[in-house]
Amino acid sequence: MKPLNIGLIGYGFMGRAHSNAYRKVNNFFDLEYQPVLKAICARNAENAAAFAKKWGYESVETDWRKLIARDDIDAIDICTPNNSHAEIAIAAAKAGKIILCEKPLSMNGPEGLKMVQAVEKAKVPNIVWYNYRRVPAVTMAKKLIEEGRLGKIFHYRAKFLQDWTISPDLPQGGAALWRLDVKAAGSGVTGDLLAHCIDTALWLNGSMDSVSAMTETFIKERKHTLTGKKQKVGIDDACAFLARFKNGSLATFESTRYARGHKALYTFEINGEHASIAWDLHDLHRLQYFDHKDEGKLRAWRSIHVTDHGGDHPYMDKWWVPGLQIGYEHSFIHQVADFLAGLAKGKPVGPTFRDALETQYVCDAVLKSARTKKWEKVKQ
Repeated sequence: MKPLNIGLIGYGFMGRAHSNAYRKVNNFFDLEYQPVLKAICARNAENAAAFAKKWGYESVETDWRKLIARDDIDAIDICTPNNSHAEIAIAAAKAGKIILCEKPLSMNGPEGLKMVQAVEKAKVPNIVWYNYRRVPAVTMAKKLIEEGRLGKIFHYRAKFLQDWTISPDLPQGGAALWRLDVKAAGSGVTGDLLAHCIDTALWLNGSMDSVSAMTETFIKERKHTLTGKKQKVGIDDACAFLARFKNGSLATFESTRYARGHKALYTFEINGEHASIAWDLHDLHRLQYFDHKDEGKLRAWRSIHVTDHGGDHPYMDKWWVPGLQIGYEHSFIHQVADFLAGLAKGKPVGPTFRDALETQYVCDAVLKSARTKKWEKVKQ
């Protein structure tokens, strides 16, 4: 196998998820490339060194520019707050590095476009970590749609609910809570949670034409971790929007961090002329399926355990015997496996930066609609 030297920037939640994927992928997938954990980069040298020791990185950097300049680094994996994605990615592209970037792609569409132009000018392989595409049940939904089993799509509905920001005493900003700081995150649940829903929807159901949205910030001021002073909260705590897809279907999307009792409830349902499908992250290995063609007395929603037929269900032939389920972390392993397979063939693997830019344009339209209180067209 050819080594692919990885330089990871950031050691938070996603840094762990990505590192685990790099370490496990060759144990289960037959690939031409083998990720090598070459360097971890973070501002805190002590914490970075501890992360390197735990996960097996060979070296530590505290300046991402030095990491990009290293000749022994083939790929840059960006796991930093959203406001640094563009600068790092554009520099990495100019240096000819392969780039894997956490979602969302950028702070907004215009910034994302510059990132797309940079990677396409440099002709470097690139991908964005929208990992839910690689959950076997979601991939299975994609195949059923492509096979025409649902027929014409009428409705798409999705939600992503959490409850971790309800307390008014929770501060904003800093290493742990940058998602609540608009300067670091760009937006709240729209870019953090709904971006996942939007990417999946675009992948499954095609492009969106227009949106009508509303947002709310329930806690108007929070203490900032870095200054210790109360500051205005600039992110959206909740967002709901209607959408029209180009295929004529209608959609509803909802996300909030104020849904008491939900830590990460992501669901979608798609209704077509012949059949419907539904999926729930809390039961991620099952795909709910209703087919109107079934005989009347047996016509009902069925629960497909997407682990039972390894040869028929996406990715499952690489794991355990039929019936034994896999989990959240495996979606990242699948993404690395697909990316490395594409790398070997010289073919792009989605979502590329350009694919993720489409999601960014939807987010921009959603936030604009919430301000204007009008239907807004999605930039194409």
